[in-house]
Order: sequence, then C-alpha cells, then structure tokens
Amino acid sequence: MALPFEKPIASPALAPAQNEAVRAGGELTIALVNNMPDTALKATERQFMRLVQSTAGKTRVRFHCFALPTVDRSKQAQDHIAKDYVDFTELRRLHIDGLIVTGAEPLAATLPEEPYWREFTDLIDWARTNTRSAIWSCLAAHAALLHLDGIERKRLPQKCSGIYDCAKVTGDWLTNDLPPSIKVAHSRLNEVRESDLSARGYQLLTRSEQAGVDIFARDDESRFIFFQGHPEYDALSLQREYMRDIARFLAGERKDYPAIPASYFDATTEDVLTNFEERARAHRKPELAAELPGLTLRPSVPAGGAATIIFRNWLDFLGHDARVRPPESVRK
Repeated sequence: MALPFEKPIASPALAPAQNEAVRAGGELTIALVNNMPDTALKATERQFMRLVQSTAGKTRVRFHCFALPTVDRSKQAQDHIAKDYVDFTELRRLHIDGLIVTGAEPLAATLPEEPYWREFTDLIDWARTNTRSAIWSCLAAHAALLHLDGIERKRLPQKCSGIYDCAKVTGDWLTNDLPPSIKVAHSRLNEVRESDLSARGYQLLTRSEQAGVDIFARDDESRFIFFQGHPEYDALSLQREYMRDIARFLAGERKDYPAIPASYFDATTEDVLTNFEERARAHRKPELAAELPGLTLRPSVPAGGAATIIFRNWLDFLGHDARVRPPESVRK
C-alpha cells in the first residue's frame, strides 16, 4: 500500500479508504538524520524510506528528513536539503517515535575533532529521553559509543568492504524471523570490538567471523540499536562507493588504491578489476575511469530481505510501545 510519507511537516491528505486503514494501524513519526556524503545523500533517503514504507503495513508513518547543519555540503546538496528536508531546529519540536541517524564521511583524525561533533553529541543526549528507539548506523554508531561510554573505535589495517555472512548471536525481538545466517554489506575503516561492548553491557545481536560485530543494542530510556554494517544498502551501493574511490585515486585525492569489495563481484569481474588496477597504478589519470567496462555482481549479493525483517520488527516495537504508553498529556 502507498505510505503517506510526510517529508515536509504538513501531511498530505488521505482518501477516506486510506484513513480507515490508518486508524486501524495507528501512527508513528520517524526521523532520518542523513549525514551521508553528497554522492550518497539521495540514495540513503531512498533506502531508508523504502524499508520503512515496505514494512509499515497499515501504520501511518510521518517520515521527516533532517541533516546536521555543520556537515559540509556542496551547493547542489544544500539546495536539495533546503527544498526537501525539515529544518534541523524543528527536530526537538516534533514527537519522534523512532530515529535513524547515518554516519558521515570522516574528515578529522578523531571523532571529537569533527566539525559536527557538538551537534552530534547533543543529538545523542536528546534521543535518549525523546525517542522510543534510535538506530545509529556505521560512523554514527561509533560516535554514539564514544560519547555514551567512552568506547574507542580501532583503525583497521585496511578498509572492511564487501558482503559478509553474519550469524545471530542471541535471541531478541529485533532479529525475530531472521535466518541463522544473513548477508550484510559492510563499508568502514574502523571497528568497535566485541570485548569492549561486552564490558559495557551492550547486547550483541549479530556478528561475522570475517567482519566482526554487526548489530548490537543498549537498553536505556530509549532502545538504542547500532549497525556497524549497512543492512539498508541496495545491491549497487558498494559498487558506487568502489567506483568513487577509484575515481579519487585516479584524481590524486587518495594515496592508496581501493581493495575490491569482498564476496561482491563475480570472478570474471574481479579479474577485470585486478587488470584495471595495474593500469591505473601505471598510468594514473582521471580520464582512465571512463574505460572501466560493465561490472557484474555475484548472484548471492543480498536483495534486502534481512533488512526488511529487521525494520518490520523495529516498527512493530515502536507501534506496540506507542500503544502501551499513556498519552503525553497523561504522563505529565
């Protein structure tokens, strides 16, 4: 069913038949704070909107997009945010049931040196008492851990990029109906270690033998859920990132040549990419990127099934919590 998403604050009107379904399913307000780099800004919106839309059932969802003002943006991205996003100052005025916060492209040597650090930590503190549950993705997860419990992320020897088998570690409502093993995209330069999380009382939900911790959680006034991976990624997300990194290498914007994402391209494509890397290292020039041929993914690249289950469970939790809690006026 078409979901009555609400990107501006005023909600679009619904036909009478739709209103009946909405009343039967209730209503939730979801906020996405999208801090992804300009090249991934719109794709990230689509990915999370699709997941919420496909799992909401009869529940009416008011979906608001926000962006931290201190994240550096191109003029084109600024225009898009000004047109389609809600002003960040409005976030505290809305009654948010569920919050999704994405990572940002790292610019500084440490997280507290990032220009958006103060805004980000204020958002974490606000979410603890003003949401029912919040999802922190990738760098956002690392930032939240550092702020909440002083857990430092560790730099990896090389970027963790690819599709990894992740196994369920313990039972939890978030992983209900997931198979014992799922395939999840990871794309990061750092990690948080399982031992550090266990020492601070975090609940480990899924992990990978190759990529390490995947999903974990913390119960406070709000249920905080952390993704080290990217279950929301579509099939081509890692390809777009890999091509971006190749282009940056050819343009001299990065020193090292990116590694091929693990378990992602088929064997023939991996051979083509290995040969292209040799040419790129020998003849480093931006125009060489145009000579890359078509790329083919492995048939096993996930199509979003695991993410659909995770987000359905999350919305069910938010909806149940909304029903069992008394109205705001009564609680006061």
